[in-house]
Amino acid sequence: MTYSVQQIAKAVGASAEGDIELMVSGVAEPASAKHGEMALAMDPRYASSLSDGAAEVAMLWEGADWRALGLKAAILPNRPRYALSGVTRMLDKGQGFKPGIHPTAVIDPEAVLGEGVSVGPLAVISAGARIGAGSVIGPLCFVGVDATLGDGCFLREHVSIGARVTIGSGFIAQSGVRLGGDGFSFVTAELSTVESARQTLGDQGDAAPQPWTRIHSLGAVTIGADVEMGMGSTIDNGTIRDTQVGDGTKIDNLVHIGHNAVIGKNCLLCGQAGVGGSTRVGDNVVLGGQVGLADNITIGDRVIAGGGTIVLSNVPEGRTMLGYPATQMSKQTEIYKALRRLPKLLRDVAALQKVVSKADKAD
Repeated sequence: MTYSVQQIAKAVGASAEGDIELMVSGVAEPASAKHGEMALAMDPRYASSLSDGAAEVAMLWEGADWRALGLKAAILPNRPRYALSGVTRMLDKGQGFKPGIHPTAVIDPEAVLGEGVSVGPLAVISAGARIGAGSVIGPLCFVGVDATLGDGCFLREHVSIGARVTIGSGFIAQSGVRLGGDGFSFVTAELSTVESARQTLGDQGDAAPQPWTRIHSLGAVTIGADVEMGMGSTIDNGTIRDTQVGDGTKIDNLVHIGHNAVIGKNCLLCGQAGVGGSTRVGDNVVLGGQVGLADNITIGDRVIAGGGTIVLSNVPEGRTMLGYPATQMSKQTEIYKALRRLPKLLRDVAALQKVVSKADKAD
């Protein structure tokens, strides 16, 4: 798979200069680039290592002096990282899944497969499932009863789609994604210690320990178009209505979304983030790694929560949050600075107490 410099530049909407007919077989970091590879030096900080590699062409930054760097050609995008998304798309070799239906796949006669669907070894597609045209169901995947996948979906190996889950077009699921498990929802016959503690903010009252009784999940999961999910991520079924994820949202590895949650459009949920049951997350929200959202709260549009933030209450739109419990990032920074000064402040107070004590004794 090779492309000319001109072809790559045109595909990513960037300008190209020099010998634009040079062929590119792959990309590499500047110092390790081999002959025929395009070096990625999209920031001036990385340009100095170009001479350590053998690249004749590089993707640089807008206005870069590529001749002075000893190159024969260059691609000069105005937004290099965005251009990189196009380059990687062109050069991605994929997983090597073969087209067609593998003979070991198990497909129920009542399932409906669109044109050009690929089904890998040992995959299972259940009765009533509908798979959109051009979709790929990888090895050892499971698609449950009456589940629906839109056109062009891509399930890597070991993905599990539960019964009645509905997924829009262009969905990408990395290895180990699990959709449509029952929600973690249990209740006791009488008021529980947890309910008492929650009502009183700590006091468990007279509630006695009791066994937990399961609340079954009658809802499923609904996912919009162009959603991606990383390895090991999970979404629980809703109790009555579906748990929902909006169009364009991207979910990293090991993210969990609880039952009845609603995630808006074009959100980013980074690794190990967790969304509590019945929580509503607005559009264009970013949750950093290990962010936790309590259940039954509302997060407004365009909220950003920094890594490790624990959100226990509603957050209005446009806020940037940090810490545990979450506060506005600017306030959290002030609190952190104050904590760092606390040991010195305590020493100063102790010294002042000694002075006051001596003065009192002298009186």
